[in-house]
Amino acid sequence: MNKPRLGYLGTGLMGGPMVLNLLRAGYEVTVWNRTAAKCDEAVAAGARRADSPADLARGSDVVMACLTNAAAVEAVLFGPDGVAAVDGPQLFVDFSSMDPEQTRTFGARLRAANAMGWVDAPVSGGTPAAASGTLTIMAGGTAEDFARAEPLMAPLAQRVTHMGPAGSGQMTKLVNQIISGCTMAVVAEAVQFAKQSGVDATRLTEALAGGFADSKPFQLLAPRMATESFENPLGTVAMMLKDLDTVAEVGGPGAALPMTGSARALMRRACDQGHAEEDISTIILALRGMA
Repeated sequence: MNKPRLGYLGTGLMGGPMVLNLLRAGYEVTVWNRTAAKCDEAVAAGARRADSPADLARGSDVVMACLTNAAAVEAVLFGPDGVAAVDGPQLFVDFSSMDPEQTRTFGARLRAANAMGWVDAPVSGGTPAAASGTLTIMAGGTAEDFARAEPLMAPLAQRVTHMGPAGSGQMTKLVNQIISGCTMAVVAEAVQFAKQSGVDATRLTEALAGGFADSKPFQLLAPRMATESFENPLGTVAMMLKDLDTVAEVGGPGAALPMTGSARALMRRACDQGHAEEDISTIILALRGMA
C-alpha cells in the first residue's frame, strides 16, 4: 500500500527535525515555512518546497503543522492561499499548542470548508526528542481520524495516546505544561540556590540522579543553568510562557494555580529582560537580583 503524501507547515525548532524523521521513514513530504530559508535543510534532505499553504495542500493527502500559536495556524488554514481553499487532503494533524476551544472551532471550520478531518496532537519532549523521534504525543479527534493519523506519527514519537474528541489533546498538553513549566522554574531556583551557597552546581545531576528530585527537565536543564550554556535551545521562554498563559485563560479566575502563577511571573521577567526567544534555561538569569 502506498504511503500517503504528507505536507508539513512549520519547519522551525521542532518541525524541522520532525520532517527529517518523516523523510527517513520513506514518506514523500512537501514543506512550507513563512521564513522560506528554514525549509532549506528539509529540502536538501529530499522534501519539496511549496510556494504557499494552498500549494502544499494540493500535493498532499495529509497536512501536518507545527506552528507558533493559534494565530499562525488560523493564517495557514483560512488566510489567503490557505489549506481550507483546497479540496483533496483528507486530514489535518496539528502538532502546535493552543487553547482547546480554538482547536475545536478551527476543526469545525476546516471540515465545513473542504471536509478535512482534524487531529490535535501537541507534543512534549523538546528538541532532543524531536530529533530522535521519541516525542510524547497526546491526541484529540474522532476515532476514525485518529486511526488514520496514528501510523503517520510513529516515526516521530515513542508514545501516542488518544485522549478523546477534538481539543482533548490540547487540554492534556496544558496539564503537561503545568508540570513541565513549574518544574523548570523550580530547577532554576534550586540551581541558583546551589550556586549562591557554594555548592558545585555542575554536579547536581550526578548527585541527585535517581532520587525524588530527579526528572527529565532537571537532567536536561540543570547543567545548562549551572554553566549558563544556552546554545541550541531546547525550547524558548516565550513558547512556555504562551502555554502557561493559556492554562490561566482556560482555568479562569476560579482555578487554583498558585505554582503556575509563580512560574509565569518568572518567565515573564525573563522575557522582559530580553530572553523571550532564547533557551528556556535562561529563566535562571531572571532570578538575579530578586529578594
